[in-house]
Amino acid sequence: MASSVHVNQAVLITPSEPTPNQILQLSALDSQLFVRFTFEYLLVYKPRRGIDRDVITGNVKSALGRTLVPYYPLAGRVRPRPDGKGLEVVCRAQGALFIDAVSSFTVSEFDGAPRRRAHWRRLLSLHMEDVLKGGPPLVIQLTWLLDGGAALAVGFNHCLCDGVGSGQFLNSFAELALGLTELKPRPTWSRHLLDPVLPLRLSRDDSVSLPVFGAVPDVCGFNARFLGERLMPTSIVFDKNRLNELKKSTKSSSRHTSFEVVSAHVWRSWARALNLAPNQIVKLVFSVNIRQRVRPSLPSGYYGNAFVLGCAEACVGDLAGKGVGDAAELVARAKERVGGEHVREVVESVSWRNRASVDQVGVLIMTQWSRLGLESVDFGMGNPVQVGPVCCDKYCIVLPVCGVPDALKVNLAVPLTSLHQYLYFLTNIHV
Repeated sequence: MASSVHVNQAVLITPSEPTPNQILQLSALDSQLFVRFTFEYLLVYKPRRGIDRDVITGNVKSALGRTLVPYYPLAGRVRPRPDGKGLEVVCRAQGALFIDAVSSFTVSEFDGAPRRRAHWRRLLSLHMEDVLKGGPPLVIQLTWLLDGGAALAVGFNHCLCDGVGSGQFLNSFAELALGLTELKPRPTWSRHLLDPVLPLRLSRDDSVSLPVFGAVPDVCGFNARFLGERLMPTSIVFDKNRLNELKKSTKSSSRHTSFEVVSAHVWRSWARALNLAPNQIVKLVFSVNIRQRVRPSLPSGYYGNAFVLGCAEACVGDLAGKGVGDAAELVARAKERVGGEHVREVVESVSWRNRASVDQVGVLIMTQWSRLGLESVDFGMGNPVQVGPVCCDKYCIVLPVCGVPDALKVNLAVPLTSLHQYLYFLTNIHV
């Protein structure tokens, strides 16, 4: 029998104190086409003795109102600027949405991948498909599970914050729920720091010279695979031993990071499993935090979009034939290219004048949630035992393994006809 979710209450939570009544401009990185969607976390908590559901729910609602005082733009509404030059947030204390629910799910059902991409969809009952239509940019649903555990699902309008910023918000939110009164770090707006330097230097044609924005030929019906086939969720854990084995398999003089070797291995496994033509160009596109890569560095507490996309690129034949070490080197070089000048070029490329974005052909998009602090978000129920997305999709997510600090979990949905091959390549490092 399918698990059910019943919503008890949905209410707008406004800041608990007066906040500025103003319109704030979002940066070029906030306004880019690539981030105009809602990203959604799912944090699962095991049952604890002595937990009073009503007290926890009340504490979470109260803490949300208090957290929205310093983070008041998250209680506003995002819209296009009247002049068409990006986006802005109207801050009138309109509120974030809080949903209280119960479900017949149990904690054990979240141990691996969901049976279907949207199997856990109702754990965040309101999904904002169009983030510019006036809906709340922050939606939080606390769902009490059948066995006494709980699931906290959170949807953020990506135009207002990135992963690092959302992790900062959630940890501050949780600390207030536990009774702390001072936020560290204090949130900082300063979105003008990531606007183009005038006068704009790049044209639309110049933008595509950046590999991440250049389209590649579709020589094997790549897009049709993802439009025409059912995508199946997968979730694979790389513990410390498997990570060390991956690093040794690179046979490289470079000391690659865990992210570099895991992303390279996943990229190769994905491309090989899809059985693409050897001459099909494929890209691994991944987020790179630029807070400390620009000069001067961004201020502590900056929670806006402060990442650009790194891009590794290869032909399928080369990617499959040369091994994980060469793929890891491509990833490392793509990260190294992200410096101050590169960031300035990206900011200009994605700004209102050029509107560059990522093409879908041959692209695997990967995002790293393993360093956001999600595994330590405690609202009075202890740390979560599972952290992941509400829906498993074709975008690859690298996650923490709760309680195992030296491990990573990789979630990705792949076409049904490629599922077994993908899992085979992913779990067999030396093939």
